[in-house]
Amino acid sequence: MTLSLVPYIITNGNGREAVEFYKKVFGAEVKNMQTFGEAHQDPNDPIPDDAKDKIMHAHLQIDNSELMISDTYPGQPYTIGDQLSLAIVLSDIERAKRIFEGLSEGGKVEMPLQETFWSPLYGQVIDQFGVLWQVSTEGNNK
Repeated sequence: MTLSLVPYIITNGNGREAVEFYKKVFGAEVKNMQTFGEAHQDPNDPIPDDAKDKIMHAHLQIDNSELMISDTYPGQPYTIGDQLSLAIVLSDIERAKRIFEGLSEGGKVEMPLQETFWSPLYGQVIDQFGVLWQVSTEGNNK
């Protein structure tokens, strides 16, 4: 079983510039970058045209470390102080469920654990100390 703890920076519409900045500063390799426009579109919640080129998720490799970056989700407010969260990436779904449940005690679930197009199990929770955690499992969800 593996668990990785990864800082996740949320930007205010300048995610692409942040990716290039950290790539240059750290000599990072961009392992993955996807825009909101490239993501699966929910017909009941379409992505606005002006947000389609914004970064939904970027994954950078910096030596033995990783950094993830995303622009604020379209329509959501950007609040200074909320621009950093911690992503936990696990290979074990049951362990992910236990960790998510533990972080939820005294906290607030922002997005319940669920299958997404990028992860077999993903959810967001703000713990009792105000820290936003993104819990995700690796692997193919098919």
